[in-house]
Amino acid sequence: MLKRLVLASNNKGKIREFNALFGSRGIEVTAQGALGVVECEEPFGTFLENALAKARNAARQTGLPAMADDSGITAHALVTEPGVHSARYAGNHADDAANNVKLVAALKNVADKRASYTCVLVAVRTADDPDPVVAQASWAGEIIDSPRGTGGFGYDPHFYLPEFGKTAAELTAEEKNAVSHRGRAMVRMLEALKERWGW
Repeated sequence: MLKRLVLASNNKGKIREFNALFGSRGIEVTAQGALGVVECEEPFGTFLENALAKARNAARQTGLPAMADDSGITAHALVTEPGVHSARYAGNHADDAANNVKLVAALKNVADKRASYTCVLVAVRTADDPDPVVAQASWAGEIIDSPRGTGGFGYDPHFYLPEFGKTAAELTAEEKNAVSHRGRAMVRMLEALKERWGW
């Protein structure tokens, strides 16, 4: 029997990634926009709180089980930045290029270029589910000054992976999904849904 899960996102790339993996388990992932869900605010200082708020909002408006992904990148030397503000680091209407310029500038005279991507996934059966399913993963790398590669999105062209000798934007989609924060969090979420919900 096909199971349906609303994803609290309208990002086409994310929808593709989730359906590629979750579809193999008979779980159909539908973008919230396709069901008329109005996006909620993300006022919190942690990925977990924002993901939970988004999942509850999507479940409330659709009456279906919902899942949300909140993710971003944090530079070790900047402690909390860009963090939960990764998508709008250079301003509310900033694009990926502007966000990358700001991050590279912030680390210009800093020796420690280490950074980590984090992905937190939260799934709820209903808007008031007292026992949300949470899966989390991180991905360590370094920020480089000059962009490399044309794949991925966000900070990927500046996110260098010493073990590959490439940036995230130089990896194939298959390579990235196998090692990235979101790819590994999705696998953990699938395992948790099977254990907790019998999916």
